[in-house]
Amino acid sequence: MKKKKSKNNDQTNTLPEVGYVRLSKFLSVYPVSRSTLFDMVRKGLAPKPIKLSKRCVAWHVDDIKSFINRTRETSDF
Repeated sequence: MKKKKSKNNDQTNTLPEVGYVRLSKFLSVYPVSRSTLFDMVRKGLAPKPIKLSKRCVAWHVDDIKSFINRTRETSDF
């Protein structure tokens, strides 16, 4: 018998305590399309990624957590 995963409303629990995460992890806790996320970054609505190398970017975990908390506070739901 398979165990059902419990749904947790706090998406930030799946993020590490400290450090950086790549795009796939960011999108797993804030489910929008890649193009939507980068459009939000360009407009200043989402945190900017940090360039780790020529073709690799990541976001600081604290920036993501505060972004998610900020969007929750301004949400109409």
